[in-house]
Amino acid sequence: MKNEIRILIVDDHFLVRIGLLTSLKIHAELKVVAEASTAAEAMRLYRQHLPDVVLMDLRLPDLTGIEATVKLRKDFPAAKVIILSSYDGEDDIYRAFQAGAGAYLLKSVLEEELFRAIKIVHSGQQYKPDHVVRTLAGHNPDSDLTPREIEVLELLIKGLSNKEIGDVLGCTENTAKFHVKNILGKLEVKDRTEAATAAFHRGILH
Repeated sequence: MKNEIRILIVDDHFLVRIGLLTSLKIHAELKVVAEASTAAEAMRLYRQHLPDVVLMDLRLPDLTGIEATVKLRKDFPAAKVIILSSYDGEDDIYRAFQAGAGAYLLKSVLEEELFRAIKIVHSGQQYKPDHVVRTLAGHNPDSDLTPREIEVLELLIKGLSNKEIGDVLGCTENTAKFHVKNILGKLEVKDRTEAATAAFHRGILH
């Protein structure tokens, strides 16, 4: 078909790919040209098929969908990506658009909304449903954790003390304590338990 939109599906779950294929087949102007189960495979298939739109899972075995989007758009700046996720955390949504995604949708999205999002992203625009607009409007970039703070947070959630965190990361106990204090401040929580809850709720960790 002359005006068909060619799609690459990237998801490591076979049943999810089958579900997407079934949904997309309803629309004659959509054509799935390839399927990938890893970010590495997605890169190879994108290079081979040059699809119009990529449906990218947030969680892949080798990279996150956001990391894969960054990598893909570095090699192909015009690549159009829609992130599909089971999570609606604030940080996931914010980082997806920062990475250059054209939309962030939950996997429970209805067929018609998915179709609408694909058409809008294919046209070069971003698709942002109301809840995404609200989430992005309420996001404070100053609250973003640095890569090092995320490492500390992961260890903190595992129950490690400041000294143990320092030993793992090769820094002093005081440095680890400083990172923990910054993390609690940025997440606006009082203790480690609240930090864990906030991290999962915001999508910083899964």
